[in-house]
Amino acid sequence: MTAPAVSRPGTSRPGSSKRRRREALWFYLFVSPWIIGFLVFMFGPMIASVYYSLTDWDSFTSPTWVGLQNYVTLLTDDDRFWKALWHTFYYAAVSVPLGLVLGLWLANLLNKQVRARKVLRTLIYLPTLVPLVATAMIFRQVLAPHGPLNKALGMIGISGPDWLLDGSWATPALIVMSAWSAGSATVLLLAAMKGIPKELYEAAEVDGAGAARQFWSITLPHLTPIIFFNLIMGMIGAFQVFAQVYILVPKGKLRAAYDGAETMVPYLFDEAFGNYHMGYASAISWLLFLVVLVFTLIAFRTARRWVFYETEVK
Repeated sequence: MTAPAVSRPGTSRPGSSKRRRREALWFYLFVSPWIIGFLVFMFGPMIASVYYSLTDWDSFTSPTWVGLQNYVTLLTDDDRFWKALWHTFYYAAVSVPLGLVLGLWLANLLNKQVRARKVLRTLIYLPTLVPLVATAMIFRQVLAPHGPLNKALGMIGISGPDWLLDGSWATPALIVMSAWSAGSATVLLLAAMKGIPKELYEAAEVDGAGAARQFWSITLPHLTPIIFFNLIMGMIGAFQVFAQVYILVPKGKLRAAYDGAETMVPYLFDEAFGNYHMGYASAISWLLFLVVLVFTLIAFRTARRWVFYETEVK
C-alpha cells in the first residue's frame, strides 16, 4: 500500500495554476468594461487635451502648434482668467467650510434624542436627491429681487440686495445655495457618530466632563476622518462649480452680473463652446487641474496633524 503524495511547502498542486489562470481570465473579463471605458472616455481625452492645449484649434480645422503660448497668454494677458480664478477661490473658501460646519452641527443635533428624528433626517438629506438643475431653478425664484428671501429680510428691517442681478452679490448667492446640499455630509458624520464607543462618554462623565468637553475631546477627534473626506470632496466640487453659475446668473444685457460670479469651469465652457477656442480651453482645464492638485496635496500634507485614526499609533 503506497502512501498518498504530500505536496511540499512552496509547491502547487497540478490543477492550482490552471485554476488561477482561469480566475485571472474571468477577473480581467469582468473588469474589462471599466478599463476600456477609462481608456476611451477618460485617459484618452486627457492625453489629447494635453496636446490640444499646446495648439490653436477651433475644433473644425486642423490644430496649429503654438507651444506654451496659450499658458503664457492665460497667466500674463488674460484678466478674465484671473477674475474667474479669484471667484473660484472665493466660492471654495467660504462654501466648503460653511458646508462642513453646517453638516457637523446638523449631525450633532440629529444624534440627540429629539422628536421626529427620522423625519428630520429624511428632510435634511432630501435636497441632495433633487437634480441640480431643478435646485437652481428653485433658487432663482428664492433669490429674485422680490423673492421669499428678500421678503423675509424685509420683515426684520433689512433691505435685501439684488442677489443675481448685482455682480458683487452673485457669488454670495451661490454660497447660500451651496448650503442647501449639506445633507450628504450630515449623513456621513451622523453614521460616524453612531460608531463612537459609548464607554468613552461614560468615562468622561465619571471624570466630570460636560457636553461641550465631550464633544471637543471625544466626538470631534473621532469625526476627523469623515471631516477630511468631506473637505477633499467639497473642495474638488467647489473648484468645478458650473451649473449653479450657468443657470442662476443671467447673461446677455446683464453680463456684468455674470462677470461678477463667473468661475473657472463656466469660463472654460464659454471659451470652448462659445468662442470655439478649444486649445485655449484645454490650457484652462489643465491649469485648473494643477490648482485642484496643489490644494489637495496641501490638505493631505496637513492631515497628519489633525486627522485621528483609532488604529493609528502616533
